[in-house]
Amino acid sequence: MAALESLGVPVNPGMRVCNDADELLAAYRAIGAGRAKLAYEIDGVVYKVDRLDLQHRLGFVSRSPRWAIAHKFPAERAETVLAGIDIQVGRTGALTPVARLEPVFVGGVTVTNATLHNADYIAGVGADGDPIRDGKDLRIGDTVVIQRAGDVIPQLVDVVLEKRPEGARKFVFPTTCPRCGAHVTREIEPGEVAIVARCTGGLNCPAQVVERLKHFASRRALDIEGLGDKQIEEFFEIGIVKEPADIFRLADHRAMISEREGYGEKSVTNLLAAIEARRTPEFSRFLFGLGIRDIGETTAGVLARYFETWEAFEAACLAAVKARAGEAYRKLVRVNGVGPGARDALIAAAPSLKADGDLLGGAPTVKGVNTRAWQGLAEAFGDWPVVIAAIGDAAKQQPQEAFFALVNIDGVGPVAAERLCDFFEEEHNRAALARLLKEVTPQAERKVATSSPVAGMTVVFTGTLEKMSRDEAKARATMLGAKVSGSVSRKTDLLVAGPGAGSKLKDAETHGVKVIDEDAWLALIGDA
Repeated sequence: MAALESLGVPVNPGMRVCNDADELLAAYRAIGAGRAKLAYEIDGVVYKVDRLDLQHRLGFVSRSPRWAIAHKFPAERAETVLAGIDIQVGRTGALTPVARLEPVFVGGVTVTNATLHNADYIAGVGADGDPIRDGKDLRIGDTVVIQRAGDVIPQLVDVVLEKRPEGARKFVFPTTCPRCGAHVTREIEPGEVAIVARCTGGLNCPAQVVERLKHFASRRALDIEGLGDKQIEEFFEIGIVKEPADIFRLADHRAMISEREGYGEKSVTNLLAAIEARRTPEFSRFLFGLGIRDIGETTAGVLARYFETWEAFEAACLAAVKARAGEAYRKLVRVNGVGPGARDALIAAAPSLKADGDLLGGAPTVKGVNTRAWQGLAEAFGDWPVVIAAIGDAAKQQPQEAFFALVNIDGVGPVAAERLCDFFEEEHNRAALARLLKEVTPQAERKVATSSPVAGMTVVFTGTLEKMSRDEAKARATMLGAKVSGSVSRKTDLLVAGPGAGSKLKDAETHGVKVIDEDAWLALIGDA
């Protein structure tokens, strides 16, 4: 920045170099004190590491740098009345309550709506089960305190109980979808109840279909210019766009579209041209645009770089579907008190467990399985013979290697892998995808332009690295064109093992994978 200033380029005069935390806070307070006199709006300051080599080493997490952090100013607050609560249904079926507020001016804008997140939030309970707003629930007619989080997002932060009218009504969260009438469920996740209520209508729910179409055409997905939310809703309503493939067949309805209000010849021509220009989307954008739950931009990018072609990715997902865990295994995983260690211990012990035991009279001794786990099993399955049978069934329905191959891609993990399997397991999803792929051809991901000796290799890191963190090592390997995995398989090319390496080292020996230490890795990539 100093170099830019010396060249005559305007730079912010409030920028300064600080040497410790006290100096940072002093700068924060000084900038905050002069905030009102600035000719532009700010909502805080940003602290940055002032060495380019350290910035390079610290790198990024998703789209956020590890070498910079924002320190926001306190948000402006105002009081208003909660006039009502509406329910919005998203593309994944999530039901989101939205506060309808009497208009109030706060933080430079007039606020009329604010998200209320979920039923627990309305009841005064946080995501961790602890009280929020001192446990005060929200009622229609309440006087509430609003702020703009980060001076951007409207946020309801408190209830003024002393101003609560006698007729304030408690909000009853719907048990059926307000758009399609399907049952609403709070999904059971391993070990806990999910906080998000979801419509079970799937593609039979018009709200979910429309939101998925909007997502597919959105700027961060296929980025189809001229096909915004309003157009998607209109085309869905008149029946010419029901799924993504229909977007690429809109030229067949040109005459109908041209006759509608607001569509001149030029605007229709531009829209159809914009659609044609998206017939060869980038792999990662296409995958993100499908709207698969928990597959965001970052994960889509990871998968695109790993598999490089759509064909390889789809084949891996279909193989993972066949290799994923069966319902008996999933039921065991969901038992309260049965964590990963207890699960593995139970499955390993399954052949030796006797069917004539009695949980009430004293559970058998299995290393890694405590009393709480046995109690959870008794509550979930009942009698001891049923528990034994359940454990035996779970052992037969464990996930297989093709599923773990997806899970262990660095940056993917079990949740995203399960969501991909959920998507590809559904016949109607595969059919809709096949129709879409007749209209578009996702581009193969560009290979990393590198001549490094590890380009194209699948690398696993294990143990303690002493000259860099594990995240740094993974980021460096990715930059050099390697694929980083979380576990060793026969497809692994190289295991980098530090002190304390455990089961992955044994797996490498089993599969004949080359093993090197950290110094050899640094020498290999030229960083020694």
